[in-house]
Amino acid sequence: MVTVTDKAKDKVEHLIQDSGLDESYFLRVSVQGGGCSGLSYNLDFDNEIKKGDQFFEDKGVRLALDMKSFLYLAGTELDFSDGLNGKGFNFHNPNATRTPILILIAPILCR
Repeated sequence: MVTVTDKAKDKVEHLIQDSGLDESYFLRVSVQGGGCSGLSYNLDFDNEIKKGDQFFEDKGVRLALDMKSFLYLAGTELDFSDGLNGKGFNFHNPNATRTPILILIAPILCR
């Protein structure tokens, strides 16, 4: 399961509302090869269910992961930081030995 902090929940809800997306949209989280650690995280809004998707909901945020990503992200917490040391979504992954790069695919997530 992937969990969501209150700050991440608030930011996701804000982005969905600002983008005018309806309730059919969810947050797609995936892991891909690349980056300094060999992996990168991707976030995007989606409303199309793909074969093999694993769905989770935490604090009202619906998340979809493909099976490969689920294996890497089990037990991970999605957080959002807006402090002086950087702004954006962060993954706290107990399975990661190094920190992957976070790539925001959708322009909506970059606001």
